[in-house]
Amino acid sequence: MRIFVTGATGFIGSAVVAELIAAGHQVLGLCRSDEKAASLAAAGADVHRGSIEDPASLKEGAARADGVIHLAFNHDFSKFAANCEQDRHTIGTLASALAGSNRPLLVTSGTGIANVAPGVPATEDAAALGADVIPRAASEEAAAVAAANGVNVSVVRLPQVHDTVRQGLVSWAIATYREKGECAYVGDGVNRWPAAHVLDVARLYRLAIEKAEPGARYHAVAEEGVSLRDIAQTVGRRLRLPVRSIAADDADAFFGWLARFVTHDLPASSARTRLELGWQPAGPGLIADLERLEVAAGVARSVSFSVTPS
Repeated sequence: MRIFVTGATGFIGSAVVAELIAAGHQVLGLCRSDEKAASLAAAGADVHRGSIEDPASLKEGAARADGVIHLAFNHDFSKFAANCEQDRHTIGTLASALAGSNRPLLVTSGTGIANVAPGVPATEDAAALGADVIPRAASEEAAAVAAANGVNVSVVRLPQVHDTVRQGLVSWAIATYREKGECAYVGDGVNRWPAAHVLDVARLYRLAIEKAEPGARYHAVAEEGVSLRDIAQTVGRRLRLPVRSIAADDADAFFGWLARFVTHDLPASSARTRLELGWQPAGPGLIADLERLEVAAGVARSVSFSVTPS
């Protein structure tokens, strides 16, 4: 297959590109900078210049491919809701280019948007909360519109995707820990975040686009839930920072925007995904990667990354 990948030079996207090429697929990667274009070409992919803000470039890339994996997302959380609405429009644009064909569109969401009772593991069949409750649900709402219009669209819900350099929202927590000079968790810290190693996630995207099952929803979850207390204690040991519990009322002051996440218990299951795709995650767990957190000159390298889309 010739697969158009948005976010092809990002953390997950670069791993997906490598996985696809290793499996014999051709990759057309969306890219907007000369530096990233060079790295994408060096990885063996064809470069398609453009961005998620340029509908014409998105349509052209999709038109040149047998399928699309959409990974690009602007992770500037100061305008999170606006970025989620941008993703809605991006998915709509990609879908319009695929309408009238059976070429698959694989879009990205998050396990945290599943509408389940607090503490109950989110499953693949759990419907998403509305974007009015969780803005990231805009991506799945856009996917539903595309499906209603006859597009072969499926969804991958992501947990905290990690290696020793980046760990999803944990990277933002590490940045806060460095700034505050201590590692905190809220209350007893037993609330959990699901996680998966980036190479396992890349393999799941490849399996999902190859299967191209209309309407499918997959959970890229290797670990159902890692407690925030374990995360804070591990980072504290690695960075030699004190660790303490804080009250829920103090979470906003300590964590800022991240408080909306660190106070929630968000476990997720991938039982159906493993069965349907034959996906068996094999990478190290989140705590194992945090134990090997790359630190240079006293600064955790995992917190230094762009918040703009690739």
